[in-house]
Amino acid sequence: MTIQSINPATGENIKSYTLHTDPEVSDKIDQVHQAWLSWKETSFEQRSTLLNKMAEVLISRKDELAKLMALEMGKPVTQGIAEVEKCAAVCRYYGDHAKDQLADMIIETEASKSFVAFKPLGVVLAVMPWNYPFWQVFRFLAPALAAGNCGVLKHASNVPGCALAIEDVVKQAGFPEHVFKTLLISSQAVEKVIEHKHIKAVTLTGSNAAGSKVAQKAGELIKKTVLELGGSDAYVVLEDADLDLAVKACVDGRLLNSGQSCIAAKRFIVVKPLIEQFTEKYIELMRAKIMGDPMDAKTEVGPQARVDLRNELHKQVTDSIKAGAVCKLGGKIPDEKTAFYQPTVLVNVKKGMPAFDEELFGPVAAIIEAKDEAHAIELANDSVFGLGGAVFTNDTKRGEHIAASLMQSGSCFVNAFVKSDPRLPFGGIKQSGYGRELSIFGIREFVNIKTVYIK
Repeated sequence: MTIQSINPATGENIKSYTLHTDPEVSDKIDQVHQAWLSWKETSFEQRSTLLNKMAEVLISRKDELAKLMALEMGKPVTQGIAEVEKCAAVCRYYGDHAKDQLADMIIETEASKSFVAFKPLGVVLAVMPWNYPFWQVFRFLAPALAAGNCGVLKHASNVPGCALAIEDVVKQAGFPEHVFKTLLISSQAVEKVIEHKHIKAVTLTGSNAAGSKVAQKAGELIKKTVLELGGSDAYVVLEDADLDLAVKACVDGRLLNSGQSCIAAKRFIVVKPLIEQFTEKYIELMRAKIMGDPMDAKTEVGPQARVDLRNELHKQVTDSIKAGAVCKLGGKIPDEKTAFYQPTVLVNVKKGMPAFDEELFGPVAAIIEAKDEAHAIELANDSVFGLGGAVFTNDTKRGEHIAASLMQSGSCFVNAFVKSDPRLPFGGIKQSGYGRELSIFGIREFVNIKTVYIK
């Protein structure tokens, strides 16, 4: 059985890949487990050296890897280069900090000595999406390796070239053989991988449907999971906001990765006194964005990753319009054969419409009117999702209070669009998932937090 890599900007076939058979998959997991038996005994200094070497390899290959992303899933090359640089940064971060983050923690008790040790679990399965084909993987892989774990990757079926390139980067960096392997398998084969006796935990970034299935199987087998799922991030714009700053952040936040990001801004909730001005400026800036060939350095908005995903997005737009939303910009498919979709702005968006209730995974903005601050927060929280959010106000104390105490999300930014940072924990609540990646919290997700008590 094979999978086909297709260029979403042209519709052309790139390459076919043969899927691994069940026996091949089992053998690979066994090999990774055997590698783990040695890897878990390595020092933090050894791991740090290799993680920093991997950062060097990534930087040396960033142009090549960015072009691969552009070919397989349509990411503009300038954004692809930035993604690879961020992968290098997360490798350096854990190379520099893992030793302190996982140091034994002394706890004073009646014992002569008692402490908490953080010990690796073993082989972690990562089920990863296509939208950030390198960053999503390294966000898991760097802390996993730093903690003494090993990993296997089931990547999205439309980015097999990226998946194999990641395995090659690990090898080129000089890591011991088999500490990380890519499994070319179908989504249907994931359950069998989770059942393998050497898989100790699962991390998934992807759809709610995929997350639910993985969590169900892992839960049945009592295996630890971390899930980062969909989002419909709300950006609240208050009457005292810096309008130009807010509009730019809202447009940039919406068009991250051509709108294909879990933490992309999706719902713009603007208080009534500001909504006309905000909408006018927002449309003007969206209209100015350059859509085109992802290989062109000037391109700001590339194609969607697949034609079927573009078509699904368009249906959400047209269904919202049928329900009363008004399209002020875009809303059209420029070419049926490719996966492009115009930057689109919908106004008069209300609850009950796909643009309000669902995740719009593409360059479509939903502008929603609120009566006042309290109503804006109510609308922002009226969602099954809870990944990220933002609030715009010139009163930073007001913004801090809303961000920290009122917005229901795993992260909330004030006067800036949401983004991940290796130094800060990342994850969601509600149907956006559970657990955390990055920072000290991420590296401690897949370790045995072990009590040691000496009388």
